[in-house]
Amino acid sequence: MTSPTNETVKCACEDCVCEVSAAKAVSRDGKAFCCEECAEGHPHHAGCDHAGCACHG
Repeated sequence: MTSPTNETVKCACEDCVCEVSAAKAVSRDGKAFCCEECAEGHPHHAGCDHAGCACHG
């Protein structure tokens, strides 16, 4: 059985392909994001810097 702390969720950023541990996710408005940049909506058009992900908001 998997414990809830090991659960992964898809980042709520539309362009992001990342999955993040529910325990480490950045929460905004009830949504889970992989990092602050995604959570903030990419105000500087920077990517999340995770390998294989090309999101930039």
